[in-house]
Amino acid sequence: MHYLALAADYDGTLASHGTVAPETIEALRRLAATGRMLILVTGRRVDDLIHAFPEVAVFDRVIAENGPLVYRPQSRETRVLSKPPPAAFIQELRRRGVQPLTAGQVFVATEQPNERVVLDVIGEMGLDLQVILNKGSVMVLPASVNKATGLSAALEELGLSPEVVVGIGDAENDEAFLAMCGLGVAVANALDSLKARADQVTRGENGEGVREVIQSLISEEANPRSQ
Repeated sequence: MHYLALAADYDGTLASHGTVAPETIEALRRLAATGRMLILVTGRRVDDLIHAFPEVAVFDRVIAENGPLVYRPQSRETRVLSKPPPAAFIQELRRRGVQPLTAGQVFVATEQPNERVVLDVIGEMGLDLQVILNKGSVMVLPASVNKATGLSAALEELGLSPEVVVGIGDAENDEAFLAMCGLGVAVANALDSLKARADQVTRGENGEGVREVIQSLISEEANPRSQ
């Protein structure tokens, strides 16, 4: 299989402690030079990502807030795929003392164990929302939205099918998008649950693992999903 794109998670995968190593950025540029598309699939807000990763324009598309936004770094345009939760929902969370509490363009985020209060409020208000966990983070999104739906929208824009994409991640919120890719890879520091579902597990952690995948793509050594 000739893979035409790499879709990578940010925190815990591409980045370690929020920072991408220079050698990983260089590897991404080398992969882009082969004509392959690069897609970043993150739970971060767009503004937060740009602040943490000024080199974001190396990517052709960014899926932000865990799925509901497609950001185009070259033109700085954002496509919003879903409606945010109602303001009354956020107000009620604040009233109940949920901290920290962050509202993006679509998602609402906090930390464990606040998911218990969040689920109570969702149920009491009868909202069509879901809670997605990410190594201690708690993200609230429309029920049908996740990293896979965001990646699907980005691939449609780029004219690519999921079968020609290599996906790489580290946490439970990456499972959906890795499952839709032609090759799903977990970095060595990934949760055991993700490793169990991945097609491959890298030897290296974080960016080192991403560089392994990039090198095998450039060398055409990546293996197709087992049948």
